[in-house]
Amino acid sequence: MPDFGPQQPAGCAGKIDFLFVVSSDGTMSFSQKELVASLPGFMDAIQEKFSDFDYHILSANTDKSWVLEDCSVCTEGCDPQGELPHCSAAVTACDKMLGAGVTFPVGKDASNRLCAIDGEQRYLTTGQQDLDEVFACTARVGTYGSPLTAEAMVAALQPAINDPEDPYACNRGFLRDDALLVVTLIDDGFDHYSLGTVEDWVEALRAAKNYDDDAFAVLVLTTDVDLGYHQLCHPTELSGTKNPLRRLTEQVAHGWTGSICMDSFVPFFTEHVDDLVELCDQFVPPG
Repeated sequence: MPDFGPQQPAGCAGKIDFLFVVSSDGTMSFSQKELVASLPGFMDAIQEKFSDFDYHILSANTDKSWVLEDCSVCTEGCDPQGELPHCSAAVTACDKMLGAGVTFPVGKDASNRLCAIDGEQRYLTTGQQDLDEVFACTARVGTYGSPLTAEAMVAALQPAINDPEDPYACNRGFLRDDALLVVTLIDDGFDHYSLGTVEDWVEALRAAKNYDDDAFAVLVLTTDVDLGYHQLCHPTELSGTKNPLRRLTEQVAHGWTGSICMDSFVPFFTEHVDDLVELCDQFVPPG
């Protein structure tokens, strides 16, 4: 028999599902702006590595409500002269569901408009027109919500909300079995409010990718006050408790944490591009 050498993994063939979970807590305005500014370079750096880059990008809802306090801030998709709380917008159950893709962020510092996502899904797909602008719209979730980042991540990963056969599933078809999953959490606090433990959050990640620890990666930008004195966020303060979001990245096979107080998120994202490319190359689709 001929010796064909060792079999190479099929790889993810450029298929990556990006799940962004951005806290909408009252202190998050600057961090949301930095995320928006960082995405173009991040995506360009990944795209350069693949001849066929096939992405899904979803910004998950971290709040269970959809209420506009002032209709006059509406710019598209609702009536500035309408009546509160919806200002004549066509709001569905998905707009108020934790973990569902954000399509119409509302509130203080939010986009306050319907984001121009191509197609009928609540996430961006390959070929999205004005990708950077539309992502910015979905990621500017505002500062009048809640910091349930880990809980929203878990909700966004559940099979029912992603069921490709269910026309009412909010994130229908977002998670693909043959794609690498990259989760990014942005939260300037310790996320003491999300239900479950760090172990529960890790279990949700592993279950979503068929318990293949090499099929997903987690990037976290959060406060570094738990690292000791002279950190970026509060150099004269020290927390005696390790940040649960930092513990999350430590308990998965491919997890990285950066300080949310850095001047720019670009170095953090670009630093891990090669790590994601390597994971994609070694990915073994189920079945």
